Amino acid sequence: MSGSITFIFNPAADKGRAASKAALIERSLVHFEAASLETTRFAGHAADLARAAARNGATLIACGGDGTLNEVVNAVAGLPVKVGILPVGSANDFLKTFDPSEKAHESRIRGFAGAASRRVDLGKVEFSGGDSRYFVNSIGIGFTGRIASTVKATPWLRGELSYAWALVRVLLGYSAVKMHITLDTVEGTVELDEPVFAFSVSNGKVEGGKFRISPDADQCDGLLDVCILKAVPKWRVPGYVLKYLKGSQIYDPKVIYCKARSVALFLSVDEVMHIDGEVIDRAGGAIGITAEPLAVEMLYEP
Repeated sequence: MSGSITFIFNPAADKGRAASKAALIERSLVHFEAASLETTRFAGHAADLARAAARNGATLIACGGDGTLNEVVNAVAGLPVKVGILPVGSANDFLKTFDPSEKAHESRIRGFAGAASRRVDLGKVEFSGGDSRYFVNSIGIGFTGRIASTVKATPWLRGELSYAWALVRVLLGYSAVKMHITLDTVEGTVELDEPVFAFSVSNGKVEGGKFRISPDADQCDGLLDVCILKAVPKWRVPGYVLKYLKGSQIYDPKVIYCKARSVALFLSVDEVMHIDGEVIDRAGGAIGITAEPLAVEMLYEP
């Protein structure tokens, strides 16, 4: 790889367990002609580091989980900058769509020197107050938003076990959320105005470690995959959990699954939302979600 490479390392990833990988990354810099390691110190710092490195034309490696990658991508989307992923977070869901081989971290780091790249889509969320944010993998409102919030509040569990625990905890006190949804799909407009149990919009296939929320997602098709589970009795949810693990929920009559260019959503009451696993506690009013085709160039294994 020509030019410099900057590893943006989040030691707080995987609930602080990523910090143990710092020495390994530092040792691996010898495999590159020009490389540096930048460590984040606070929320939002990854974006600051990414913007500074991008001004010097560096290739960026997001070392963390989906949240770290989200920060880096939001800082450089639309710029002529390549972004790679070193998965040291708890779930690293976005990378799973690329179906990467199982590699030790040191081997994966060395591979960045000769990695190819391709442009991939992003999603963009626009809020009624004027704020906006890209997502690389998925967003969820209601059920999955509350699960993400519970995972963050459960530091004694990690990885897929933390998502399973959170799912059970959230389910006990959860009820379907009233939503008005308008989908601009490849087959026309679809409109819903009813309680929804689970609402997800995805660019990647996997969420929450192993749940195949959008099994047909293609990060290069210029479209987002929408998966909506309508209101169902709680006793049926375990069956749907098994379907989501396999990706077979898309064939269920209570599920709307489609590819869309955009989604317009209105919530009359604030609800919990996640963007690539990062939690927004109060999301409400009008929310717009659009596909941003081929908006970032990602490194991948050939």
